[in-house]
Amino acid sequence: MAVSKLGWAAFGITIVGGFIVLSVVSPVDTTDAKLRLPYDDTARVAQGKALYVENCASCHGANLEGEPNWKQRTSDGLMPAPPHDQSGHTWHHPDAMLFAITKQGSAAVVGQGYESNMPGFEDSLSDQDILNVLGYIKSTWPDRVIKMHNGMNDQQG
Repeated sequence: MAVSKLGWAAFGITIVGGFIVLSVVSPVDTTDAKLRLPYDDTARVAQGKALYVENCASCHGANLEGEPNWKQRTSDGLMPAPPHDQSGHTWHHPDAMLFAITKQGSAAVVGQGYESNMPGFEDSLSDQDILNVLGYIKSTWPDRVIKMHNGMNDQQG
């Protein structure tokens, strides 16, 4: 039971941290309903999967597994691409933050001199394409993770 409480505490801290970062550095309007990820729309998930394969799999893995040792900085001081499956931290961020990171790139969203290999895709993918990719990713998570992620989004507005 203590492990479960610790897990929920860590989840709560992650949500609060995500809200703080989002409110400080992200210019995305988090109340915009169009930012909800279409994880339950079969056609959009299929489009998102195809776009993921074309644009994301080379770094984040064909099976959303991320790069090896993704929690440890590489020799150039940058973080490897994280997994987007349930083992990673993607689901710890609300839809609007995921959208902003994908559109603008990690460095632009985090700011304060943060460096990252994660580019922004605003010049190559439409907003709808980005939402479809993120919808595909979310569609692969277990139901309990999707429920937690939906709860985080509901709290945000």
